[in-house]
Amino acid sequence: MSLKYVDRGSKPGYRAAVVVSKKVHKSAVTRNRIRRRVYEIIRQADNGLTDHKDLVLTVFSEQVADIEATKLRTMVEGLLAKAGR
Repeated sequence: MSLKYVDRGSKPGYRAAVVVSKKVHKSAVTRNRIRRRVYEIIRQADNGLTDHKDLVLTVFSEQVADIEATKLRTMVEGLLAKAGR
């Protein structure tokens, strides 16, 4: 996974997007499952996120669909911490 972010200036709040390509998995069901899992982690970490950011988290591996929830949470929160959480 990778996280790219940009400062939005003085606009309140943050915006997040999760990108899962067809190269990761052909099945839309699996891609959506990955997307939902990552969005939920971002939502739960919401109160720790710094405002004024646009976040794009890109998933490159299909293993994210089956990875343990605690490991996935650690990975995503580590990326969010680098973004200035």
